[in-house]
Amino acid sequence: MDNFRKLGISEPILKSIKDEMFENPSDIQEKSIPLILKGRDVIAGSATGSGKTLAFACGIIENSEKGKGIQALILTPTRELAEQVAQSLKTFSKYRPLGIIAVYGGVGINPQITGLRKADVVVGTPGRILDHLERKTIKFNNVKTLVLDEADRMFDMGFKDDVERIIKRCPQDRQTLLFSATTSKELVRLTKNHMDNPVEVSVDSYVDPKKLCQTYYNITDELKFSLLVHLLKHETSSLAMVFCNSKRNTDKVAKNLGLKGFSAGAIHGGLSQNRRTDVLKQFHNGETSILVCTDVAARGLDIHGVSHVYNYDIPRESKQYIHRIGRTARAGAEGKAINILAQSDYDNFSRVLKENDVEITEEVLPNIEKIVIRQPDTNKRKPVTGNLRKGQKPNQRQRNRY
Repeated sequence: MDNFRKLGISEPILKSIKDEMFENPSDIQEKSIPLILKGRDVIAGSATGSGKTLAFACGIIENSEKGKGIQALILTPTRELAEQVAQSLKTFSKYRPLGIIAVYGGVGINPQITGLRKADVVVGTPGRILDHLERKTIKFNNVKTLVLDEADRMFDMGFKDDVERIIKRCPQDRQTLLFSATTSKELVRLTKNHMDNPVEVSVDSYVDPKKLCQTYYNITDELKFSLLVHLLKHETSSLAMVFCNSKRNTDKVAKNLGLKGFSAGAIHGGLSQNRRTDVLKQFHNGETSILVCTDVAARGLDIHGVSHVYNYDIPRESKQYIHRIGRTARAGAEGKAINILAQSDYDNFSRVLKENDVEITEEVLPNIEKIVIRQPDTNKRKPVTGNLRKGQKPNQRQRNRY
């Protein structure tokens, strides 16, 4: 605990850190916490799982008082991350209790309105935060700390304008903390316009590249699922994440894995919040060993113990590949990233190789048994909203979903 104490963290927070049995601060915590506690604006380059939540939690808990209105706002790209961050803040504020609430779309707004009346800290998605601002059910007059968590992903999801509108509703005299795994011209512009002489800190990837084996298989479209089943049967894995590019593929793969006897759950933006929460809980508890997901749904989730990442579809945006493989080979553990390439994946895979510093080795195809894959029920009504493309602005219904 001495190494945490040296960072300037107060005793109540240190006590909660000890309860969680954290022994030493991570790189991002070591570099950013002293700056945050001094009140500096910080731009931190860090990935999911690097310990950034504790970094900004220390400053928020230290500078907030119960019953003084909303003093801290944390913006996140997804509902799951909002819940996860809110839960972490509750954990670290155990000995200095604060009113902490997560607000996001896809669930009833009335309980949130009630909870906001007593909130000291709000964690939310841009769409639902704007909804509350328009309804005048949330006020940011007393905000002292603004956190943009996974800022690059919020921009990728089309929430740039929403984020800007929310920032303008916060007091100018505040501390702003921005956490992002990647940078862009838009992010740089935002930091210049809305941050006060920020300090930049960055850490090496939390993933150990020496312990991450990256491979690919070249296969025909009709044998893609057959190969996935073969690999899941023959690879020695604990928890596995299977990434798809669409909600339809996610449902199709998860359903057919279930039919083959695997404990698999699907998570994507078209599912209800309760369903997504249930699937994640089963995965965290070990009841489900395979999580089939889209990038939007999985981004920001801090899931420990993932040994294998399967790219059933190669991501359309090359940087998403780095986010995906960053789920495994963490903190000294070994991991595998396995790419299943059909003809439709070639262009995306070429961009991954061209735009990222990665070494991916081709594997010889094993003898596999052909499996006929069943299609999802096409008679079900389609959800009214879809995943946002990069740069696409969300409409009101899409904002409410987040």
